[in-house]
Amino acid sequence: MPRPIWSGSISFGLVNVPVKLFTAQSPKDVRFNQLHGPDHSRVRMKRFCEVENVEIPFDEIVKGYEIGPDQYVVVDPKELEEFDPKATHTIDIEEFVHLDQIDPIYFERAYYLVPDERSAKPYRLLAEALADSDKVAIAKFVMRTKQYLCAVRVVDGVLVLNTMLYDDEVVDAADLDIPAGDDVEVTERELKMARQLVDSLTVDAFEPDKFTDEYRARVMELIEAKAAGEVVVARAAESEPTKVVDLLAALEASVAAAKEAKKTKAEA
Repeated sequence: MPRPIWSGSISFGLVNVPVKLFTAQSPKDVRFNQLHGPDHSRVRMKRFCEVENVEIPFDEIVKGYEIGPDQYVVVDPKELEEFDPKATHTIDIEEFVHLDQIDPIYFERAYYLVPDERSAKPYRLLAEALADSDKVAIAKFVMRTKQYLCAVRVVDGVLVLNTMLYDDEVVDAADLDIPAGDDVEVTERELKMARQLVDSLTVDAFEPDKFTDEYRARVMELIEAKAAGEVVVARAAESEPTKVVDLLAALEASVAAAKEAKKTKAEA
């Protein structure tokens, strides 16, 4: 049984809904430890002073903010304490918006909000109000001395909290050197074929279980095989010659392949 990582209440007008926060995501990755090649012992990182050329104890480490090359402003942790947001243990709803008004680029991590026995009714009231209005709540809350901006929405009757980036944390695409493309001409035939390709690959609903991390699966197979004592020889990837692609021909071939794949799937 998962354990909650935060508990408090949702502040909804004059109504407080006691809830517990559970992580809704479990990212999976293959993590390796660094080992010493000759004897396979763990490699440990040490705190090292590059000026005195010695290892230093933890109590001699201070916080420093870099303001220039090799220039730092040293800040004492006690100086930061007064700026720590007050842990109110409430998720304070500030406004409501439609979900399609929030660019997904702002979303970070997702959590489930679970009510306790006392809050079943107000929890359901808020969930149904969000579902009926097709809106999400924009709120703020404090967890582990950090104040988060978040969106609270309802998914299948369950409230889901998404932490969000603040506006100044999102990189503006206008700051990138993206070619304007004013001198690029897209023909009506090319656009028609591109639309057909989109239509041919369109499905009724997103099914996340259709997609798997093939790289991670193959790496784990390799690890399990080596752990079992098998000799594994990886096949070298074959390099393909670079081809000059005709855009229209590629679109037409893609549309044909997509239609054939859909036909094969329907007949299966």
